[in-house]
Formats: sequence, C-alpha cells, structure tokens
Amino acid sequence: MSLESPESSQETFTHKVEFELNGSPERHSVPTSTTVLDLLRNSCSKQGVRASCERSVCGACTVLVDDLPVAACSTFAFDIDGARVETVEGLAAQDGTLSAQQQAFRECGGFQCGFCTSGMLMVTTALLRQNPQPDREEIRDWISSNTCRCTGYEMILESVERAAELAGAKQQDQAPE
Repeated sequence: MSLESPESSQETFTHKVEFELNGSPERHSVPTSTTVLDLLRNSCSKQGVRASCERSVCGACTVLVDDLPVAACSTFAFDIDGARVETVEGLAAQDGTLSAQQQAFRECGGFQCGFCTSGMLMVTTALLRQNPQPDREEIRDWISSNTCRCTGYEMILESVERAAELAGAKQQDQAPE
C-alpha cells in the first residue's frame, strides 16, 4: 500500500461566454469556476461591481441580468451566457448625465462611504423598472437584500423615493403630446 497521494490533475476546464454588457457585446473564455464578479472586475474592468462578503449576503456586487438583480459573487460566469448584463457603469448616459437613481442618491445623500452604493443603485434600477411608483414598504423590502454599514437606511429610502419622482418626471417630459 502506497502512502503517496495520487497526482492531482491541474487540468482546467474553460467555458466560452458571450453576453451583452451595458449595451456592448462581450466574449470571453473563462475557467468554469469563474464567477460573474471575477469576470466583470478582472476581464471587463467594471470596478463598480464590489467584492465584499462573496456569499450573496451583502448585495455590494449586485448587477442586473436580464433586468433581475443578481449577486455577482455567487453566480457562475457561464450562467450569463446569452444574457444582458448591466452594471453601475452603464447607468449614466454617454454624455455623463446621471440616471434618475444616481441623481437622487446624490441629492439625498443616500451614501456615505459609497461602498454599497453601486449595489443599491442596481437594486433601485430593477425596482423602478418593475414598479415606477413603489411605496416605502416595497422599497424597504427590495433594499433589504443590500447592507449599508454607515448611512443608516433613511437617506437611502428617501433616495429611492426621489429617484421614482425624477424617473416619473423624465418619462412625462419624453411622452408625446
């Protein structure tokens, strides 16, 4: 009987992933164990996707996949093959005009250190797409998936309510007469 351990295989399996990122096509070949967080931060240079708990608990890594908020830290990259992915970098207009959500968080001080802000903005974006006029209870329910360690939640709640007002006003301005 041999006490030597069997040689471990160093073979790495890869997976080809094609998806749309903030409106642009992306194509990567990644190890099967790569998470969306790693792919977006390391291969796509999207540093707004925050690495924090890496257990789907804090929400700092939230991105939208086909309009649904997803914890990028616990989603495999191969799961977004063929999907539309949005990060905080895609919220502002190309000319730098802030989205309603970004403007509202800025106006209402919905951040302090800013670490959770990108995840909060993505959750807010998904919420307002599903319900443009959420009540406070619904807002509280949605943002409960994201942890803020320094502002308290009152200013974040006010920011989401203000974002709904700004988005509604923008839609009225764009509506045909």
